[in-house]
Amino acid sequence: MPSNARTTRLVIVESPSKAKTIAGYLGPDYFVEASFGHVRDLPKNADEVPEKYKGESWARLGVDVDNGFQPLYVVSSDRKQQIAKLKQLAKEVDEIFLATDEDREGEAIAWHLVETIKPKVPVRRMVFHEITRPAIQAAVANPREIDKDLVDAQEARRILDRLYGYEVSPVLWKKVMPKLSAGRVQSVATRIVVERERQRMAFRTAEYWDINAQLAIQEKVEGTRSFSATLIALGGDRVATGKDFEPTTGRLKPGAAVVHLDGDGARGLAARLEDRPFTVTRVEEKPYRRRPYAPFITSTLQQEAARKLRMSSAQTMRTAQRLYENGYITYMRTDSVNLSETAIAAARRQIAELYGERSVPPEPRRYTGKVKNAQEAHEAIRPAGDTFRAPGELANELSGEEFRLYELIWRRTVASQMTDAVGNSISVRIRAVSTAQEEADFAATGKTITDPGFLRAYVESSDDENAEAEDAERRLPNLVKDQPLTAEELAAVGHHTSPPARYTEASLVKALEELGIGRPSTYSSIMQTIQDRGYVEKRGQALIPTFIAFAVIGLMEKHYPRLVDYNFTAAMENDLDGIAGGENASLDFLSAFYFGSQNADAEDSIAQAGGLRKLVTDNLSAIDARSINSIPLFDDEDGRLIVVRVGRYGPYLQRQQPEGAEESPNDRASLPEGIAPDELTPEKVNELFLGGGGERSLGDDPVTGGAVVLKSGRFGPYVESGDRRSSLFRTQSPETLTLEQALQLLSLPRVVGKDAEGAEIVAKNGKFGPYVQRGTDSRSLQGEDQLFTITLDEALALLAAPKIRQRGAAKPPLREMGPDPATQKPMVIKDGRFGPYVTDGEFNASLRRDQTPEELTVEQASEMLAEKRAKGPAPKKKAAAKKAPAKKAADGAEPAKKTAAKKAPAKKTAAKKATPARKATPAKKATPAKKATARKAAPAKAAATTE
Repeated sequence: MPSNARTTRLVIVESPSKAKTIAGYLGPDYFVEASFGHVRDLPKNADEVPEKYKGESWARLGVDVDNGFQPLYVVSSDRKQQIAKLKQLAKEVDEIFLATDEDREGEAIAWHLVETIKPKVPVRRMVFHEITRPAIQAAVANPREIDKDLVDAQEARRILDRLYGYEVSPVLWKKVMPKLSAGRVQSVATRIVVERERQRMAFRTAEYWDINAQLAIQEKVEGTRSFSATLIALGGDRVATGKDFEPTTGRLKPGAAVVHLDGDGARGLAARLEDRPFTVTRVEEKPYRRRPYAPFITSTLQQEAARKLRMSSAQTMRTAQRLYENGYITYMRTDSVNLSETAIAAARRQIAELYGERSVPPEPRRYTGKVKNAQEAHEAIRPAGDTFRAPGELANELSGEEFRLYELIWRRTVASQMTDAVGNSISVRIRAVSTAQEEADFAATGKTITDPGFLRAYVESSDDENAEAEDAERRLPNLVKDQPLTAEELAAVGHHTSPPARYTEASLVKALEELGIGRPSTYSSIMQTIQDRGYVEKRGQALIPTFIAFAVIGLMEKHYPRLVDYNFTAAMENDLDGIAGGENASLDFLSAFYFGSQNADAEDSIAQAGGLRKLVTDNLSAIDARSINSIPLFDDEDGRLIVVRVGRYGPYLQRQQPEGAEESPNDRASLPEGIAPDELTPEKVNELFLGGGGERSLGDDPVTGGAVVLKSGRFGPYVESGDRRSSLFRTQSPETLTLEQALQLLSLPRVVGKDAEGAEIVAKNGKFGPYVQRGTDSRSLQGEDQLFTITLDEALALLAAPKIRQRGAAKPPLREMGPDPATQKPMVIKDGRFGPYVTDGEFNASLRRDQTPEELTVEQASEMLAEKRAKGPAPKKKAAAKKAPAKKAADGAEPAKKTAAKKAPAKKTAAKKATPARKATPAKKATPAKKATARKAAPAKAAATTE
């Protein structure tokens, strides 16, 4: 126990790994313990509400809205043991330092610790933005008091989110589906994704053509002689490009004075330009200069980690958290692009060492943030310490994921203090006159980089995978005005306009940041929440909204538009910032939002309408559940509106009959699992009604006279006639199935004949493909066609052959697709036990019912494998173990925590890896308190905020 002979201090941090690192930097008079994240919160459910409050009308909210919005805080059940330990230690020390993170959440945790532990000794707030020896020692020497304004802002945010979620979510339960949720930020984030999908659904493709010319200078020269140029104008009028078309109609925009070339027109023009002279009409050369990118903030780190490392927001933040807690980088939740003088000096020294003095600019670079409502007072994310450790020095200390993220941060930080990239850009115009006297203008651009500057250390990626890298060069020959050129090749090139790209986690974080919605500490949890709630699904990196999301956002936009308004949500962030700065009162803010106020800003329609409580209560009866759960697609050829209905058992298609007409079962069709809203084109919908839910008569059986009908069931499309039914083969599609094919299917199982002993031989189609059977003996057939063509002699020969077990024998692939664009691993389609699937040798993805091995594109295959890769390998099944008698937990430890300790190999490994600085630290004899810390299980740190 702490000795009373000297001044002892208890330092409380948030996580055990941070506690271990900091303990190594402090002397024996400091006892470092973890709070394991938040220690108190509003009750999650009725069970957590203390007995004396259960009868209160406000207990379900956990906030006494009629008594100054007084929150009801409860200590989490899994924190009680640790709180008891902290209370005991608080009695045995002379001073307490609260070393939680330096942001609103960290400030609130510090305040909650004081309120819960109720220490009798002085309490100081210890703040730092990196976990290095100098930073920790400086923090100990310069403590401050708890910032109550920051605490009030966090508490107001938490109460606001609780009121929003607990008042609006029940509306969704009643009108859409049980167990849904609404949230101040998650609902807005979902709306952004839904709006993008609506744009994709409304999009109409347009086709346009141009000509690509491979031109060459006529004289012989060293170096580049030929180059590529593109047709940009014809007869003085600009040739149409993608930006000239309306995205919702596919037609040229009104007033667009452009030439719209089709395929025949482009090919004809190319033919008329063959063997015609080409002449340079203009050459413009300009200096090229590119400044470095600012150091990382939370959002840009998530964006680049997604582009370069294919990491999700959650993966990025978990990895960055480990790097921070182990002293490798500065605090990773920040919206500041500033670097300290120490960091700037460290970067400039390292640039000189690695890239030479020429790469160091005369003056240090300073950056100004562009983030709306930026308010956190940290540095940018950078390597920790006053001397940066190059990635190569850490190869044996960091895991693969940690190493790659550290290297990304290191490169970005160093590059931010390097010289500009400079060079030259060249723009060339070329003209040719066709045999029909048409003036055709071509353009070519070039770029050369004479000094790469910061590009030697770092090149930023783009969300557009087809975009040219910034360090790429395009070299042109030395060209001058009036120079003659020869066309070596003229090719007509067709293009199609593309719908706006779906959001990825990275681009959605960027959109939220630009709108001023959310904060660095919440971006990762927002991405996770909208997926966990079933509003958004990931396909590769793309975020696709579900039809449930369409229904929820449709309800919110129609009945509570202000709650999902981007400007209003950003304004609430401003109000919370005002509370953090001591300018606004949290009580006034919460009261106006929940109860309304006649003195509120005229633009604040929620306050003017009487507040949130009145809004959700008064409007409930006006919400038509059937209308809300019907997402309109388009009118079919007969003028019937096609809608997707969100039903109790999932979404389905429906044709709406005229008012008064009786609904038919043929007017419904099930939706394939995983289909995206923008994939429901008229052609796809017709296909689904044809074989996905409705029925189609194929004709009459000429033998029985019974009707042969195509239907769809739980396991896919099938044909039926009387009491006979048969599933379609995988190679058959409902829309092209003929009566003849259906009758063949209904003939199965087919009796091929009998052997010499009179045993019947039957051809069947089974779970694992076609086969012939005699009694219990069977042999596989090579293809489905053999079911109808195999003769008795062929069947007897097949059954007479030895039965070859195929286990371990690899079937030849159905198709080789070439390398995966994302990983360069070879992709092949194989026939598996449950149908065809695509594989890269590590991950497998089954083809959907509407996909065939022949038609699957490389892009689709890559997306499917990326989605599987994002989910990670499937967990291995463990053999069932015999139940052992329950053992009493040793030392009063909770069984759940012991389990958690066993399930943390990654943390255990990380703990063993010490930095050279830590290795050099002399080992100190552990006190009992420290030994207890070492034995303590290390559960993951609780999420900072849920919005």
